[in-house]
Amino acid sequence: MNANPISPTIPLDGQGKTHGFLRLPYSRNDSAWGSVMIPITVIANGEGPTALLTGGNHGDEYEGPIALQQLAWEIEPSDITGRVIIVPYMNYPAFRAAARVSPIDHKNLNRIFPGRPDGSPSHKIAHYFAHVLVPMADIVLDYHSGGKTLDFLPYAAAHYLEDKAQQAKCVEAVKAFGAPYTMMMLEIDAVGMFDTTVEAQGKVFVTTELGGGGTATARSSEIAVRGARNVLRHAGILSGAVELPEDSVMLDMPGDDCFHFATRDGLMHPLADLGDAVRKDQPIARIWPPDRTGVEPVDVLANRDGVIAARHFPGLIQTGDCVAVIALR
Repeated sequence: MNANPISPTIPLDGQGKTHGFLRLPYSRNDSAWGSVMIPITVIANGEGPTALLTGGNHGDEYEGPIALQQLAWEIEPSDITGRVIIVPYMNYPAFRAAARVSPIDHKNLNRIFPGRPDGSPSHKIAHYFAHVLVPMADIVLDYHSGGKTLDFLPYAAAHYLEDKAQQAKCVEAVKAFGAPYTMMMLEIDAVGMFDTTVEAQGKVFVTTELGGGGTATARSSEIAVRGARNVLRHAGILSGAVELPEDSVMLDMPGDDCFHFATRDGLMHPLADLGDAVRKDQPIARIWPPDRTGVEPVDVLANRDGVIAARHFPGLIQTGDCVAVIALR
């Protein structure tokens, strides 16, 4: 296999605190010998576990980048035992474009893992994380939120895994994150995801959905910052006690019927908000025609009892878009 062309500008195995870049050579129209420079921070002190903290897997999701910028700035080597690798903008081209996917090659980074060293820039980024950074880590925290098209209840999540001992370790780390909601998830399409690559290497993995709408709030940012500290404390890397909220609501997304999709284009009329309890066959959204009046709308009915955990964010919706996700309490 070809070697990955990405190279760090700082040592990944040194002691102390260093800031630098993952440099990806990228010859383009406006820069013949140009590079994509992905910011990275490594903080290390002595022997101990390694945590890999990533944000910006999708470029229009901001809680992770906010939290990781703060941690990269405030954590000192004396605060930890072990190593913390922080990459606030994993998909740096997408982050700079405020887009879900890379403007360079139009790839969704979270659907092309484990990547290729000889592929497009996104494939090379995925390959470097899968084959260089993830093997270094004992625990991985990868932040997500809804981006421009979805809005979520703020939750940290673990996946159902065949290895139940590994799953249990992931669940404990997710609970330690301390989000207002804690989710067990069965992905509808896990092929090519960073999550799947990390879990296949036997690592403890924590992911999140902390809001959406292509922005962050004071509350969602605070949840993200506190959660990262908690995960590091849980892993025995950061000093101090885990700071949990008074209660975290347990939710479950066990199957495909949690997901609801639009069968027509139109104007979305929500009939239930995030956190609302709904019953099977209850209308949860109505889609009005976008081009005329006096035409009957299409109602989207709940596939099951539960609570609204996610919803479509923009006012206009297209056929095939996710309308809502219902989770079980």
